[in-house]
Amino acid sequence: MGSTTPAIRGGAARRAGPARRGAVVAALMLAMALAALDSTVVSTAVPQIVGDLGGFSVFSWLFSGYLLAVTVTLPVYGKLSDTFGRKPVLVAGAAVFLLGSLLCAAAWNMAALIAFRIVQGLGGGALQGTVQTLAADLYPLAERPKIQSKLSTVWAVSAVAGPGLGGVLAAYADWRWIFLVNLPIGAAALWLIVRHLHEPEREKMPHARVDWAGALAVFTCGGVLLTALVQGGVAWPWLSAPSLALFGAGLVLAAVVVAVERRAAEPVIPGWVWRRRTIAAVNLALGALGLLMVAPAVFLPTYAQSVLGLAPVSAGFVLSVWTLSWPLSAACSQHLYRRIGFRDTALCGIGLAALILCAFPFLPYPGSWWQPTLLMLLLGGALGLFQLPLIVGVQSTVGWSERGTTTASVLFCRQTGQTLGASLFGAVANGVLAARLGGAGDLDSVTRALDAGTVPEATRRAIAAAVHAVYLGAAGAAALAFVVLLVLAPRRFPVLQD
Repeated sequence: MGSTTPAIRGGAARRAGPARRGAVVAALMLAMALAALDSTVVSTAVPQIVGDLGGFSVFSWLFSGYLLAVTVTLPVYGKLSDTFGRKPVLVAGAAVFLLGSLLCAAAWNMAALIAFRIVQGLGGGALQGTVQTLAADLYPLAERPKIQSKLSTVWAVSAVAGPGLGGVLAAYADWRWIFLVNLPIGAAALWLIVRHLHEPEREKMPHARVDWAGALAVFTCGGVLLTALVQGGVAWPWLSAPSLALFGAGLVLAAVVVAVERRAAEPVIPGWVWRRRTIAAVNLALGALGLLMVAPAVFLPTYAQSVLGLAPVSAGFVLSVWTLSWPLSAACSQHLYRRIGFRDTALCGIGLAALILCAFPFLPYPGSWWQPTLLMLLLGGALGLFQLPLIVGVQSTVGWSERGTTTASVLFCRQTGQTLGASLFGAVANGVLAARLGGAGDLDSVTRALDAGTVPEATRRAIAAAVHAVYLGAAGAAALAFVVLLVLAPRRFPVLQD
């Protein structure tokens, strides 16, 4: 055995039995559905929410506040799950998420709704990180692609069904139901977890202490820096006093985090996360994945509506096809990485993704709907080959006591990459639009014109150029991930034997 920890995990999986493990997997899928559905369901109900509560100028914080809370709590929950076990962290996170959902349904104004969305995010961080960690705990290496493909399918179904469900609830019931529907789903997940998830007995660690000072420092630093990235160029210019003050405060807090964590006996972000080549390489590569995912997720619907002239539903279909090929290729990736290894499989995936992203600017203008749809279908397949081998591979290089921290660091880097990508590519798109339109527009003004149904030909061409530039930037992020894996990651991951 490489260590005692894998033996404990493997024994737990064997003792659980197919029926109990199936019930736990169902609970994990329900818990993941809560987190996956949340943003997509809310997005289509924004007009009704704003019409009822007001606060149009700050409604974007319904998404930003939730995202910030999820991202900055991931490392904290990862360390807590390694210290106290997955079950108490998952139960507590689900309870906080459901409390936030109930409070959101009772919100009396936009400020209260934003605050309660942050409460939801505090629970959502536990759901995302702990579910992924438990998936590795329950299954030996040979079977992990099964559970990971199931979780990927949950995300795919949520991406397709979420907007429709949110629109139906907002139109025919009340927008508050988009939060109330979480309660029965969450209650079912909690019941299954409490009844069927039984973790193995572990050796007690009498000196284990929670690094609350480090947790607070990480939470504060992450919140300040991510707020600067989310709001920069949107609520205020990049070089304005608020932006510079937030970045300056974030750098000071980052130094505080380093100082606190170096002195902590059990740091929330231990140094080995970045000293081990495999984990560091996967963290950086999946951070680049988060960066490149922004290009299609944020900009393709606008392109499909304004340049291709599609209706909103059809534009959503163009984007959603990658959620069909992504889990399918992820499930099939095991046949490749068993032959050539985790790193080389991921290199194949991200190399193909870079080529596909580079092909987007060469689409004819205005083009037909099937052309970007085909590229998105291929892109989803390429990214499925990239992401799942890295997650399965990096989880397999650590024992039980380090798996929660490792998984959380990977998810944290991916979430941070998405936040950075939204800010960076937003600035790129606005810069191209301003150059093409003589400084007379940005993406927000174009979106408003699109809603009004009046997009002049010059604006359509400017939007096409802006989205092409964003896709080239995403191809650069894919190339960065390729180089990181090629240079930093070992060709064969140091996998612990089950």
